[in-house]
Amino acid sequence: MLGILADRPLHTLEIKELHPTFGAEVEGVDFSKAIPDDVFEEILTASAKYGVLVFRSTGLDDPQHVEFSRRFGELDDTRPYMTNGRKPRYEYYELFDAGNIDTETGCPLDPTSGRAQYNKGNGLFHVDSSFNPRRASYSILKATELPPPDTGGTTDFADTRTAFDELPDHLKRRLLDNDYVGAHSLHHSRKTAAPEFFKDTDPTEYKMHYHRITQKHEPSDRMNLYIAAHAHHIEGLPAEESAALLKELMNHCTQEKYCMSVQWKNKGDLVIWDK
Repeated sequence: MLGILADRPLHTLEIKELHPTFGAEVEGVDFSKAIPDDVFEEILTASAKYGVLVFRSTGLDDPQHVEFSRRFGELDDTRPYMTNGRKPRYEYYELFDAGNIDTETGCPLDPTSGRAQYNKGNGLFHVDSSFNPRRASYSILKATELPPPDTGGTTDFADTRTAFDELPDHLKRRLLDNDYVGAHSLHHSRKTAAPEFFKDTDPTEYKMHYHRITQKHEPSDRMNLYIAAHAHHIEGLPAEESAALLKELMNHCTQEKYCMSVQWKNKGDLVIWDK
């Protein structure tokens, strides 16, 4: 049974499925003007059903990006992440710079720099903002600068709803019966990706935030696995058992059959990720 959003018909959007179980490229939205409520409702419907939506060459500038995103709910503030004197690349604090451009030089970051080492964590499968006390519902990503063609820069996604559906019965029952809670830490994912650079960082010395590992995605009425690279440990389990279970779940979710890679083709390409 589909949820309250995912079962509604689409009259305006044109859908090209990108993967057998999730992901779609969408046409039929004119981002150059205000999006009518009925079209926006179809975007929500498609997002609930497909999880990842790709819109090509939207032409959105930064103010439009922010205002469009605001229709999905309250926006995060990036200022807490502006560490070590890092200067913002964008005028709006609702926009987080996930790229590798040095704001001082306008050139790609020196790969040995602190920020480049920090950014390595972005290359791990993760759920945006799970290290915060309130989980984010969506990420809305826009291409601002692109590398030359065929030199990288793709973004990979994993279908953790279908991955939950296809868990071995004993493991699914274990998760549901115990209703495990994961402790999430940004410091943990940074150290995992760049252990030498962060060798003196102990994630346990910083505040972690806690989220259930199995959650219902209400718009689709489907269960979801809420884990990935920020998950440091599972509350109430011995360290070795916790690490083994998180590894087992990550290995399951990131199998090729659950993964899809989005190629950024043009400036203004937009991806909506319903988490």
